[in-house]
Amino acid sequence: MEVPYKLEVIALTTIIIKLGASVFPYSGKNQPPKFGDYEAQRHWMEITVNLPIQDWYRNTTDNDLLYWGLDYPPLTAYQSYLTGSVAKKINQDYVKLHVSQGFENFDHQYFMRMSVLVSDCIFFVSALYFYIRSLKMSNKYKWVFFALSSHSGLTLIDYGHFQYNCVSLGLTLWAIIFVSQGKNVLAAIAFSAALNFKQMELYHAILLFAGFYLLASCQPKGSSLPSQLKNLVQIGAATVVTFAIIWYPFLQIHDWLLQQVIVRLFIPFQRGIFEDYVANFWCTLNVVIKIKRLLNPTSIASGTIT
Repeated sequence: MEVPYKLEVIALTTIIIKLGASVFPYSGKNQPPKFGDYEAQRHWMEITVNLPIQDWYRNTTDNDLLYWGLDYPPLTAYQSYLTGSVAKKINQDYVKLHVSQGFENFDHQYFMRMSVLVSDCIFFVSALYFYIRSLKMSNKYKWVFFALSSHSGLTLIDYGHFQYNCVSLGLTLWAIIFVSQGKNVLAAIAFSAALNFKQMELYHAILLFAGFYLLASCQPKGSSLPSQLKNLVQIGAATVVTFAIIWYPFLQIHDWLLQQVIVRLFIPFQRGIFEDYVANFWCTLNVVIKIKRLLNPTSIASGTIT
């Protein structure tokens, strides 16, 4: 006899597991001088709530980019500002400029854990719940929801390493849901938002959206050329408008600010070319040419050899 597992019960179990991961120490705890990604997220809140937007991505006396400088797209900065504003209401010491660096106490750790959980539930868990529910699976397949929503890698990275990958992945999943429903404009908006939260969504962009789903949806079988062009224009307009809204604060202040933000997002040489999303090209090239022996990060950035 098939047990009628309810998605709501499975979702609650998932949340309990995620909270369980919060019981254990996080990476960087009590490890000065930079304290790991916990401090990075807290510091971004400190910067965004205390400094004007034109100083979020540039090096100033109040914003040392070598100390966890912002290097994610604007939606991450806006989330830091929103979460930091809440933190400031609770306790100003959480985000007090300069003096809060390395701040760690039980109450603040609880606040940070809850900020991840709330983001996870709003974006990723909700999207996965809606997607599995829309498939109208039999009860035994509903455990797919449990397996994906409590995925150990995502749980440990977000709750143990203090990332918010659940936001960008959740927005991407919402885009997939909208594509499956034929709501291509909403799909374009959701995926544009995901791209503007974390650069890693570029990995999904070519194959999932630019290469197949959204462009292919512009020319359904039997449709006329005007109809196909209309679909393409709608998707393109939705993408452009979404990007314009998100980037508008940086576009309307100074011309150099946009360039500064792009450099921070895609060419953060101060962190080292062999780290994170910067590493792909350089690690591949290093197999043939031992870059570290020939060049330093400054000369690579300027295109000169020392």
